[in-house]
Amino acid sequence: MRGDSTPRRILAEELEVLKKAIIAHHVAAGQKASGRTIASMRVEASEDEGSLWGRQAFGVLETGRRGGKVPMGFEKVIRQWMKDKGLRAEPIPYKTDRPHKYTPQERGEMSMSYLIARKIRKEGTRLFRMGGRSDIYSEEVPIAVHRIQSRVLELLNVEIDSIKLNGNNEI
Repeated sequence: MRGDSTPRRILAEELEVLKKAIIAHHVAAGQKASGRTIASMRVEASEDEGSLWGRQAFGVLETGRRGGKVPMGFEKVIRQWMKDKGLRAEPIPYKTDRPHKYTPQERGEMSMSYLIARKIRKEGTRLFRMGGRSDIYSEEVPIAVHRIQSRVLELLNVEIDSIKLNGNNEI
């Protein structure tokens, strides 16, 4: 409710608007896979400060991931990402009839996830190699800051519109 304004409420409302804008840009850019990034976003506001929190890797939404060391089990992370995005690899059939640990489809997906992980490890993600982007949150933050400042200034102007001295004169 915009009518009942306190600095804390203004911060919370505007950070929620910012959060929704970031989510919309994230989804529109085709970056959403599992939804964990969106689920990690939360707003905290007090009378004098506010924060919009997201998971640790939130910054890579605009920069991409540079090449280099990757976490243990990165290929498994890539397989889960493939599943979340609905990406399917070509099955790799076996050349023998004996029982095998993995299905041909699983073999294809493990091979594809290995190649994707190796490419990221060596060169970074495609977004990183293309130079990143600035349309997920960078353009929205200054707009939100301006809205917050305007609303807080408006609130202060309303509160100090007049001052009564000794109950007699208004200044």
